[in-house]
Amino acid sequence: MNAPEKLGLILTGGGARVAYQVGVLKAIAEFLPRHAHNPFPIICGTSSGSLNAVTLAVNARSFRKGVQYLLNIWKNSHVEHVYRTDPVGVLKNSSRWFAGLILSSMGINKLNQVSLLDNAPMVAMLEATLPYEKIQENIDAGHLHALSITASGYGSGCSVTFYQGVEEIPPWKRAHRLGIPTKIEPKHLLASSAIPFIFPAVLLNREYFGDGSMRQIAPISSALHLGATRVLIIGLGHSEEEQNRSNVCDYPSLAQIAGHVMDSIFLDSLEVDVERLQRINHSIGMLTEDAQQQINWRHVDVLVIEPSQAIEQIAQRYAMHLPWTIRFLLRGIGAMRRSGANLVSYLLFEKNFCRAMIELGYQDALKQKQEILAFINQRGKAAESLPQ
Repeated sequence: MNAPEKLGLILTGGGARVAYQVGVLKAIAEFLPRHAHNPFPIICGTSSGSLNAVTLAVNARSFRKGVQYLLNIWKNSHVEHVYRTDPVGVLKNSSRWFAGLILSSMGINKLNQVSLLDNAPMVAMLEATLPYEKIQENIDAGHLHALSITASGYGSGCSVTFYQGVEEIPPWKRAHRLGIPTKIEPKHLLASSAIPFIFPAVLLNREYFGDGSMRQIAPISSALHLGATRVLIIGLGHSEEEQNRSNVCDYPSLAQIAGHVMDSIFLDSLEVDVERLQRINHSIGMLTEDAQQQINWRHVDVLVIEPSQAIEQIAQRYAMHLPWTIRFLLRGIGAMRRSGANLVSYLLFEKNFCRAMIELGYQDALKQKQEILAFINQRGKAAESLPQ
Protein backbone atom coordinates (compact mmCIF):
# COMPACT_ATOMS: atom_id res chain seq x y z
CA MET A 1 0.00 0.00 0.00
CA ASN A 2 1.45 3.38 -1.02
CA ALA A 3 2.15 5.94 1.66
CA PRO A 4 0.29 9.27 1.37
CA GLU A 5 2.10 11.94 -0.62
CA LYS A 6 3.90 14.68 1.28
CA LEU A 7 5.21 17.85 -0.29
CA GLY A 8 8.54 19.02 1.08
CA LEU A 9 9.84 22.60 1.08
CA ILE A 10 13.59 23.20 1.12
CA LEU A 11 14.80 26.68 2.10
CA THR A 12 18.53 26.97 1.46
CA GLY A 13 20.99 29.34 3.09
CA GLY A 14 22.66 32.50 1.88
CA GLY A 15 22.73 35.20 4.54
CA ALA A 16 20.66 38.25 3.60
CA ARG A 17 19.96 36.69 0.20
CA VAL A 18 17.22 34.50 1.72
CA ALA A 19 14.88 37.49 1.64
CA TYR A 20 14.31 36.23 -1.91
CA GLN A 21 12.55 33.19 -0.44
CA VAL A 22 10.03 35.44 1.29
CA GLY A 23 9.04 36.97 -2.05
CA VAL A 24 8.42 33.52 -3.52
CA LEU A 25 6.43 32.49 -0.43
CA LYS A 26 4.37 35.70 -0.67
CA ALA A 27 3.33 34.78 -4.20
CA ILE A 28 2.50 31.19 -3.20
CA ALA A 29 0.34 32.49 -0.32
CA GLU A 30 -1.59 34.60 -2.81
CA PHE A 31 -2.05 31.61 -5.10
CA LEU A 32 -3.75 29.65 -2.31
CA PRO A 33 -7.06 30.30 -0.50
CA ARG A 34 -6.81 33.03 2.15
CA HIS A 35 -7.23 30.70 5.15
CA ALA A 36 -5.23 27.79 3.77
CA HIS A 37 -3.12 25.73 6.15
CA ASN A 38 0.55 25.21 5.45
CA PRO A 39 0.76 23.34 2.09
CA PHE A 40 4.19 21.90 2.96
CA PRO A 41 3.93 19.10 5.57
CA ILE A 42 7.74 18.85 5.56
CA ILE A 43 9.88 21.99 5.89
CA CYS A 44 13.68 21.91 5.79
CA GLY A 45 15.77 24.98 6.57
CA THR A 46 19.49 25.54 6.38
CA SER A 47 21.58 28.53 7.49
CA SER A 48 19.57 31.77 7.40
CA GLY A 49 16.84 29.85 5.57
CA SER A 50 16.18 28.15 8.92
CA LEU A 51 14.54 31.33 10.26
CA ASN A 52 12.07 31.26 7.37
CA ALA A 53 11.50 27.53 7.89
CA VAL A 54 10.78 27.81 11.62
CA THR A 55 8.46 30.77 11.10
CA LEU A 56 6.36 28.75 8.64
CA ALA A 57 6.34 25.78 11.03
CA VAL A 58 5.21 27.93 13.96
CA ASN A 59 2.40 29.35 11.80
CA ALA A 60 1.44 26.10 10.06
CA ARG A 61 -2.24 26.66 10.88
CA SER A 62 -2.26 29.75 8.64
CA PHE A 63 0.26 29.83 5.80
CA ARG A 64 -0.59 33.42 4.90
CA LYS A 65 -0.06 34.55 8.50
CA GLY A 66 3.39 32.94 8.57
CA VAL A 67 4.36 34.61 5.30
CA GLN A 68 3.10 37.98 6.53
CA TYR A 69 5.23 37.58 9.65
CA LEU A 70 8.27 36.96 7.46
CA LEU A 71 7.44 39.98 5.32
CA ASN A 72 7.31 42.17 8.43
CA ILE A 73 10.73 40.89 9.52
CA TRP A 74 12.55 41.19 6.22
CA LYS A 75 10.94 44.39 4.92
CA ASN A 76 12.07 46.17 8.09
CA SER A 77 15.44 44.46 8.45
CA HIS A 78 18.56 46.29 9.57
CA VAL A 79 22.03 44.88 10.04
CA GLU A 80 21.97 45.88 13.73
CA HIS A 81 19.18 43.31 14.17
CA VAL A 82 21.69 40.63 13.14
CA TYR A 83 25.13 41.78 14.26
CA ARG A 84 26.66 44.70 16.14
CA THR A 85 27.50 47.75 14.04
CA ASP A 86 28.47 50.23 16.76
CA PRO A 87 32.13 51.34 16.64
CA VAL A 88 33.02 49.70 19.96
CA GLY A 89 31.47 46.36 19.04
CA VAL A 90 32.98 46.26 15.55
CA LEU A 91 36.45 47.35 16.70
CA LYS A 92 36.44 44.94 19.66
CA ASN A 93 35.44 41.91 17.63
CA SER A 94 37.61 42.59 14.59
CA SER A 95 40.63 43.36 16.77
CA ARG A 96 40.19 40.13 18.72
CA TRP A 97 39.81 38.23 15.46
CA PHE A 98 42.97 39.59 13.85
CA ALA A 99 44.93 39.32 17.12
CA GLY A 100 43.76 35.73 17.45
CA LEU A 101 45.04 34.92 13.97
CA ILE A 102 48.47 36.34 14.78
CA LEU A 103 48.73 34.61 18.15
CA SER A 104 47.53 31.31 16.68
CA SER A 105 50.29 31.48 14.08
CA MET A 106 52.70 31.69 17.03
CA GLY A 107 51.25 28.54 18.57
CA ILE A 108 49.08 30.37 21.09
CA ASN A 109 45.43 29.37 20.81
CA LYS A 110 43.45 32.61 21.09
CA LEU A 111 40.71 31.97 18.56
CA ASN A 112 38.24 30.42 21.01
CA GLN A 113 34.75 31.83 20.40
CA VAL A 114 36.12 34.65 18.24
CA SER A 115 34.43 35.80 15.04
CA LEU A 116 34.69 38.77 12.72
CA LEU A 117 31.21 40.01 13.70
CA ASP A 118 29.27 39.87 16.98
CA ASN A 119 25.83 38.33 16.35
CA ALA A 120 24.47 39.06 19.85
CA PRO A 121 21.49 40.98 18.37
CA MET A 122 20.46 37.93 16.36
CA VAL A 123 20.71 35.76 19.48
CA ALA A 124 18.32 38.06 21.30
CA MET A 125 15.93 38.25 18.34
CA LEU A 126 15.68 34.49 17.84
CA GLU A 127 15.07 33.88 21.53
CA ALA A 128 12.34 36.53 21.81
CA THR A 129 10.35 36.55 18.58
CA LEU A 130 9.05 33.03 17.93
CA PRO A 131 6.87 30.73 20.12
CA TYR A 132 8.79 27.53 19.43
CA GLU A 133 6.32 25.44 21.44
CA LYS A 134 3.81 25.85 18.59
CA ILE A 135 5.93 23.59 16.39
CA GLN A 136 4.90 20.52 18.39
CA GLU A 137 1.33 21.79 18.67
CA ASN A 138 1.09 21.95 14.88
CA ILE A 139 2.64 18.49 14.54
CA ASP A 140 0.09 17.06 17.00
CA ALA A 141 -2.75 18.82 15.15
CA GLY A 142 -1.65 17.34 11.82
CA HIS A 143 -0.72 20.67 10.21
CA LEU A 144 2.98 19.73 10.09
CA HIS A 145 4.69 16.40 9.57
CA ALA A 146 8.28 17.47 10.29
CA LEU A 147 10.62 20.44 10.53
CA SER A 148 14.37 20.13 10.15
CA ILE A 149 17.35 22.43 10.69
CA THR A 150 20.76 21.37 9.39
CA ALA A 151 24.12 22.39 10.90
CA SER A 152 27.71 21.29 10.35
CA GLY A 153 29.71 19.73 13.17
CA TYR A 154 33.27 21.05 13.42
CA GLY A 155 34.43 18.12 15.55
CA SER A 156 32.86 15.20 13.68
CA GLY A 157 32.86 16.76 10.22
CA CYS A 158 29.26 15.58 9.78
CA SER A 159 26.29 17.39 8.35
CA VAL A 160 23.70 16.95 11.10
CA THR A 161 19.99 17.43 10.51
CA PHE A 162 18.11 18.18 13.73
CA TYR A 163 14.44 17.43 13.19
CA GLN A 164 11.18 17.61 15.09
CA GLY A 165 8.31 15.59 13.69
CA VAL A 166 5.89 12.73 14.13
CA GLU A 167 7.16 9.80 16.18
CA GLU A 168 7.24 7.44 13.19
CA ILE A 169 10.26 9.19 11.63
CA PRO A 170 13.40 7.19 12.46
CA PRO A 171 16.84 8.81 12.83
CA TRP A 172 19.31 8.09 10.06
CA LYS A 173 23.02 7.74 9.55
CA ARG A 174 24.78 7.98 6.20
CA ALA A 175 28.32 8.87 5.16
CA HIS A 176 29.13 12.19 6.87
CA ARG A 177 25.46 12.99 7.54
CA LEU A 178 23.10 12.25 10.40
CA GLY A 179 19.46 12.83 11.27
CA ILE A 180 18.79 13.41 14.98
CA PRO A 181 15.32 13.91 16.52
CA THR A 182 15.17 16.85 18.91
CA LYS A 183 13.09 19.78 20.05
CA ILE A 184 13.96 22.70 17.78
CA GLU A 185 15.15 25.72 19.76
CA PRO A 186 16.87 29.06 18.97
CA LYS A 187 20.30 27.48 19.43
CA HIS A 188 19.71 25.23 16.43
CA LEU A 189 18.99 28.24 14.22
CA LEU A 190 22.07 30.04 15.54
CA ALA A 191 24.25 27.02 14.83
CA SER A 192 22.83 26.53 11.35
CA SER A 193 23.39 30.19 10.41
CA ALA A 194 26.88 30.58 11.92
CA ILE A 195 28.76 31.53 8.73
CA PRO A 196 32.38 30.40 9.17
CA PHE A 197 34.81 33.11 10.35
CA ILE A 198 32.03 35.72 10.36
CA PHE A 199 29.77 34.42 13.16
CA PRO A 200 30.78 32.30 16.18
CA ALA A 201 30.22 28.55 16.33
CA VAL A 202 27.50 27.24 18.65
CA LEU A 203 27.78 24.39 21.17
CA LEU A 204 25.14 21.67 20.72
CA ASN A 205 25.30 18.29 22.43
CA ARG A 206 28.99 18.62 23.37
CA GLU A 207 30.06 19.61 19.83
CA TYR A 208 30.52 22.99 18.18
CA PHE A 209 28.49 23.58 15.04
CA GLY A 210 28.66 26.06 12.20
CA ASP A 211 26.69 26.97 9.12
CA GLY A 212 24.59 24.07 7.84
CA SER A 213 25.50 24.70 4.22
CA MET A 214 29.06 23.51 4.90
CA ARG A 215 29.59 19.87 3.94
CA GLN A 216 25.90 19.50 3.08
CA ILE A 217 26.61 17.18 0.18
CA ALA A 218 22.98 16.08 -0.28
CA PRO A 219 20.63 18.99 0.58
CA ILE A 220 17.55 17.19 -0.76
CA SER A 221 18.19 14.06 1.28
CA SER A 222 16.81 15.36 4.59
CA ALA A 223 13.40 16.03 3.08
CA LEU A 224 13.28 12.50 1.68
CA HIS A 225 14.28 10.95 5.01
CA LEU A 226 11.47 12.90 6.66
CA GLY A 227 8.98 11.40 4.21
CA ALA A 228 8.71 13.91 1.35
CA THR A 229 7.53 12.43 -1.95
CA ARG A 230 7.85 15.68 -3.91
CA VAL A 231 10.15 18.62 -3.19
CA LEU A 232 9.92 22.34 -3.92
CA ILE A 233 13.25 24.10 -3.52
CA ILE A 234 13.71 27.85 -3.24
CA GLY A 235 17.38 28.24 -4.08
CA LEU A 236 19.66 31.23 -4.39
CA GLY A 237 21.90 30.24 -7.29
CA HIS A 238 23.19 32.66 -9.89
CA SER A 239 21.01 33.60 -12.79
CA GLU A 240 22.27 32.56 -16.21
CA GLU A 241 22.59 36.16 -17.34
CA GLU A 242 25.99 37.00 -18.78
CA GLN A 243 28.30 38.29 -16.08
CA ASN A 244 30.83 41.09 -16.46
CA ARG A 245 34.15 39.43 -17.21
CA SER A 246 36.23 42.49 -17.98
CA ASN A 247 38.59 42.06 -15.04
CA VAL A 248 39.05 38.30 -14.98
CA CYS A 249 42.80 38.68 -15.39
CA ASP A 250 43.17 40.86 -12.28
CA TYR A 251 44.40 39.19 -9.12
CA PRO A 252 41.34 38.60 -6.89
CA SER A 253 40.86 40.68 -3.76
CA LEU A 254 40.36 38.99 -0.40
CA ALA A 255 36.66 39.86 -0.64
CA GLN A 256 36.41 38.33 -4.10
CA ILE A 257 37.99 35.12 -2.84
CA ALA A 258 35.69 35.11 0.20
CA GLY A 259 32.65 35.60 -2.04
CA HIS A 260 33.79 32.70 -4.20
CA VAL A 261 34.13 30.53 -1.09
CA MET A 262 30.65 31.59 0.05
CA ASP A 263 29.20 30.53 -3.28
CA SER A 264 30.89 27.14 -3.03
CA ILE A 265 29.40 26.67 0.45
CA PHE A 266 25.88 27.90 -0.22
CA LEU A 267 25.22 27.11 -3.89
CA ASP A 268 27.29 24.32 -5.37
CA SER A 269 26.04 21.33 -3.37
CA LEU A 270 22.40 22.02 -4.20
CA GLU A 271 23.10 22.30 -7.91
CA VAL A 272 25.01 19.02 -7.84
CA ASP A 273 22.29 17.26 -5.85
CA VAL A 274 19.52 18.45 -8.18
CA GLU A 275 21.56 17.34 -11.19
CA ARG A 276 22.11 13.96 -9.57
CA LEU A 277 18.40 13.58 -8.87
CA GLN A 278 17.53 14.44 -12.46
CA ARG A 279 19.98 11.83 -13.76
CA ILE A 280 18.44 9.18 -11.51
CA ASN A 281 14.94 10.17 -12.59
CA HIS A 282 16.01 9.85 -16.22
CA SER A 283 17.56 6.44 -15.62
CA ILE A 284 14.47 5.21 -13.80
CA GLY A 285 12.31 6.34 -16.71
CA MET A 286 14.20 3.95 -18.96
CA LEU A 287 13.42 0.93 -16.77
CA THR A 288 10.41 -1.34 -17.13
CA GLU A 289 7.77 -1.34 -14.40
CA ASP A 290 8.96 -4.75 -13.21
CA ALA A 291 12.54 -3.50 -12.92
CA GLN A 292 11.40 -0.42 -11.00
CA GLN A 293 9.57 -2.61 -8.49
CA GLN A 294 12.72 -4.64 -7.82
CA ILE A 295 14.83 -1.65 -6.76
CA ASN A 296 14.34 1.02 -4.09
CA TRP A 297 14.81 3.94 -6.48
CA ARG A 298 11.72 5.72 -7.75
CA HIS A 299 11.08 8.97 -9.54
CA VAL A 300 10.88 12.11 -7.37
CA ASP A 301 9.41 15.31 -8.78
CA VAL A 302 11.43 18.42 -7.92
CA LEU A 303 10.68 22.05 -8.70
CA VAL A 304 13.46 24.59 -8.21
CA ILE A 305 12.79 28.33 -8.07
CA GLU A 306 15.89 30.54 -8.34
CA PRO A 307 16.64 34.23 -8.94
CA SER A 308 16.30 35.45 -12.51
CA GLN A 309 18.83 38.22 -11.88
CA ALA A 310 22.39 38.18 -10.56
CA ILE A 311 22.16 38.90 -6.83
CA GLU A 312 25.60 40.50 -6.59
CA GLN A 313 24.50 43.17 -9.07
CA ILE A 314 21.54 44.02 -6.83
CA ALA A 315 23.80 44.07 -3.77
CA GLN A 316 26.16 46.49 -5.48
CA ARG A 317 23.34 49.03 -5.76
CA TYR A 318 22.63 48.91 -2.02
CA ALA A 319 26.10 48.37 -0.51
CA MET A 320 26.33 51.98 0.65
CA HIS A 321 23.28 51.42 2.87
CA LEU A 322 25.50 49.48 5.27
CA PRO A 323 26.54 51.37 8.44
CA TRP A 324 29.82 53.24 8.04
CA THR A 325 31.55 50.96 10.53
CA ILE A 326 30.81 47.87 8.45
CA ARG A 327 31.72 49.66 5.21
CA PHE A 328 35.03 50.63 6.77
CA LEU A 329 35.68 47.06 7.86
CA LEU A 330 34.74 45.59 4.48
CA ARG A 331 36.61 48.24 2.49
CA GLY A 332 39.86 46.97 3.97
CA ILE A 333 39.41 43.59 2.24
CA GLY A 334 38.09 45.02 -1.02
CA ALA A 335 34.43 44.16 -0.43
CA MET A 336 33.17 47.65 -1.27
CA ARG A 337 34.54 47.41 -4.78
CA ARG A 338 32.47 45.94 -7.59
CA SER A 339 34.35 42.64 -7.44
CA GLY A 340 33.48 42.26 -3.75
CA ALA A 341 29.71 42.73 -4.12
CA ASN A 342 29.15 38.99 -3.91
CA LEU A 343 30.47 38.86 -0.33
CA VAL A 344 28.48 41.98 0.58
CA SER A 345 25.25 40.32 -0.58
CA TYR A 346 25.55 37.75 2.22
CA LEU A 347 25.89 40.45 4.91
CA LEU A 348 23.54 43.13 3.55
CA PHE A 349 20.67 42.74 6.03
CA GLU A 350 19.35 46.20 5.16
CA LYS A 351 15.70 46.75 4.32
CA ASN A 352 16.26 48.29 0.87
CA PHE A 353 18.28 45.32 -0.34
CA CYS A 354 15.92 42.86 1.33
CA ARG A 355 12.89 44.53 -0.24
CA ALA A 356 14.53 44.31 -3.66
CA MET A 357 15.17 40.60 -3.09
CA ILE A 358 11.58 40.06 -1.94
CA GLU A 359 10.25 41.78 -5.05
CA LEU A 360 12.52 39.69 -7.27
CA GLY A 361 11.30 36.48 -5.62
CA TYR A 362 7.69 37.61 -5.93
CA GLN A 363 7.98 38.42 -9.63
CA ASP A 364 9.89 35.20 -10.38
CA ALA A 365 7.14 33.17 -8.69
CA LEU A 366 4.39 35.03 -10.55
CA LYS A 367 6.03 34.03 -13.83
CA GLN A 368 5.84 30.38 -12.74
CA LYS A 369 2.36 30.55 -11.20
CA GLN A 370 0.78 27.74 -13.21
CA GLU A 371 3.80 25.46 -12.76
CA ILE A 372 3.91 26.10 -9.00
CA LEU A 373 0.17 25.54 -8.54
CA ALA A 374 0.26 22.34 -10.58
CA PHE A 375 3.20 21.11 -8.51
CA ILE A 376 1.56 21.89 -5.16
CA ASN A 377 -1.79 20.41 -6.19
CA GLN A 378 -0.51 17.09 -7.57
CA ARG A 379 -2.58 14.21 -6.26
CA GLY A 380 -2.96 10.51 -6.76
CA LYS A 381 0.57 9.57 -7.76
CA ALA A 382 2.34 6.70 -6.05
CA ALA A 383 4.62 7.60 -3.16
CA GLU A 384 8.12 8.05 -4.48
CA SER A 385 11.55 7.98 -2.89
CA LEU A 386 15.19 8.16 -3.77
CA PRO A 387 18.20 6.52 -2.15
CA GLN A 388 18.66 8.58 0.98
